[in-house]
Amino acid sequence: MLGPHASLSASTMPTLDQPAATPEESSPLASGDAGAGGARPARMPRGLVALLAFACGATVANLYYIQPLLSVIAHDLSVSNGTAGLLVTCAQVGYVAGLVFLVPLGDILERRQLICTILLGTAVALAACAASPDFGALAAALVLVGVLSVVAQILVPLASALAGPQERGQVVGTVMSGLLIGILSARTLSGLVAQLGGWRLVFGLAAGLTVLLSLALAWKLPKADATERVRYRSALLSVITLIAQEPVLRQRMILGALGFGCFSVLWTSIAFLLSSPPYGYDEAVIGLFGLAGAAGALIAPVAGGLTDRGHGRLALAGFLLVLLASWGLLALGKSSLAALIAGIVVMDLGVQGAHISNQAAIYRLHAQARSRLTTAYIVSMFLGGILGSTLSSTLYAADGWTAICVLGAALAAVAILTLAATRRVDAPAAAS
Repeated sequence: MLGPHASLSASTMPTLDQPAATPEESSPLASGDAGAGGARPARMPRGLVALLAFACGATVANLYYIQPLLSVIAHDLSVSNGTAGLLVTCAQVGYVAGLVFLVPLGDILERRQLICTILLGTAVALAACAASPDFGALAAALVLVGVLSVVAQILVPLASALAGPQERGQVVGTVMSGLLIGILSARTLSGLVAQLGGWRLVFGLAAGLTVLLSLALAWKLPKADATERVRYRSALLSVITLIAQEPVLRQRMILGALGFGCFSVLWTSIAFLLSSPPYGYDEAVIGLFGLAGAAGALIAPVAGGLTDRGHGRLALAGFLLVLLASWGLLALGKSSLAALIAGIVVMDLGVQGAHISNQAAIYRLHAQARSRLTTAYIVSMFLGGILGSTLSSTLYAADGWTAICVLGAALAAVAILTLAATRRVDAPAAAS
């Protein structure tokens, strides 16, 4: 690709088609994008794809265990519901910091060692959550959990690199499905475990699982060498260069922020709605509502396939319209359980479909910079999530569920208008 890619490719994006230099680099799964050039296997082992999908889901779940526990934590630590809602923001702030400062390392360090080291640090942070004596200690530990949970965003580009060109979309879609299932099932598992043994047990079990996951990945992952030989500071700065030179990336950053803002608006406040009249559910039942959004995971391969066939813009527009429509159902959910569940299903379909469409578009830009493209896109997405969760907890305390639905619908409408206003941006991407 030429045009906006030219100067970046010439200065900081060297080609990956180089001869093998070491036995590790010439191993089948460490070849190509994962390291230096070499023969690529016909298909990536299905067991490894499943492990990567599970790893993504298990690590990103650490961000979401807190959400159905807000009411019980508020009571246990003697804080208001509004203050407890800020714990979601703490985890997301940490996640954004990790995206900025850790994820770019996936392009410049050997990734197997990097991933396993971060996972061990995550386990320590989760154990600190379980042992937190007060709100301040829990908030600080959740920030650290957020910083280190970005390992999921190193695993997704790694899966793309390990897969052959003929199966890359399917592999990434499968791994992303695991990530999405992790996001949604985290609330259910968290609520059930808290009901059985208290909210501290949730984080204790997550710490143990993370240690086991680190050991499994150390055993099964191939050596995945750096895609570029650049200094850490240069890698960070090249994220800014990518943003400046790639209009598709800038467009998808905005849309990702608005979409995840909608997601956070709903899931930050839904625990408050469900724990109050007319529902009055406990944390175990509240956690089960995460299963209603599991349909969003099923749309991941479909969304990626539509983009691969040249229908990315049309699919994205459809997903954003679905997202807008979901808020009408969610508004009715203030007093109707059926409408609330339907709204959750429809909203997650819209959010996740749009997210996969966005990632498919940006991963076509620079194969050797996928971790940094991920940094730019996911940072923007989670900044939208931070804003959404902060506004959500504040608005719910002031005006209740109706205000939450108005806010979510407004964010979805802005996303549709943004796509319409930037329609020319997608033409070069389609050509590439």
